[in-house]
Amino acid sequence: MKRLVDLSMYILALLWVVPLAWLVVTAFQPKELATSLSPHFVFTLDNFRDAWEAAPFVTYYINTFIIVFGILAVQLVTATLAAYAFARLNFWGRDIIFILFLLQIMIPADILIFPNYNILRDLGILDTKLGIMIPYFATAFGIFLLRQTFKTIPFELDEAARLDGCNLLQIIWNVYVPLAKPTFIAFGLVSVSHHWSNFLWPLIVTNSVDNRPLTVGLSIFAKSFETGAQWGQVTAATFMVIFPLILAFFIFQKQFISSFMQSGIK
Repeated sequence: MKRLVDLSMYILALLWVVPLAWLVVTAFQPKELATSLSPHFVFTLDNFRDAWEAAPFVTYYINTFIIVFGILAVQLVTATLAAYAFARLNFWGRDIIFILFLLQIMIPADILIFPNYNILRDLGILDTKLGIMIPYFATAFGIFLLRQTFKTIPFELDEAARLDGCNLLQIIWNVYVPLAKPTFIAFGLVSVSHHWSNFLWPLIVTNSVDNRPLTVGLSIFAKSFETGAQWGQVTAATFMVIFPLILAFFIFQKQFISSFMQSGIK
């Protein structure tokens, strides 16, 4: 049975690696060899140069960084305060409200596109970076992760901090945030990877180059070839989009796994 499970894992890993390997090889080959089955490999960076010059990827990168890390910064604040309230404060309806928050996890984000779009239209912030970011400022997943971690922190540390004259925000910052660092890392990695690859919502909200993230820019770039797909340039552009995530995965792989192991997810 164990051998069957191991074999299945290797097969799934191979199915995942093959398209990625083809993308990387094609991106670094001349365009005339993009669809060739020949084992002959010719290294070139022309596809990256042509793709970089054909679309404003610098603007797309800047927009993506602003959107992704802007969302993460606000999420860390809102999730931390909400998690502390659900973990430590006693107020009427706390458990019911927390369950309502958890229901958000079970609701697909695509269902809320139409009402969110109408709200942004009424506020006059369509086709803005803020319009892309606002729907994600509150995160039920992050609140759940941090609440589970905060509940494992001894309450005596709260009392000791209060005796030292700390107010509520100082207690959260000096006691809970340092002890929940693995959970913050885990949530940060999930949030960044999700919003870096988010496509549908930014596609609907944005109409101008000044506010498009990488995913939308890549889609428009791939459709810009009227005489057929230039696979060399398309794969090179795709590699430029996904490379930061791949690099982050290899750098933070151990931290990512250990963070989830310590954050209450079993």
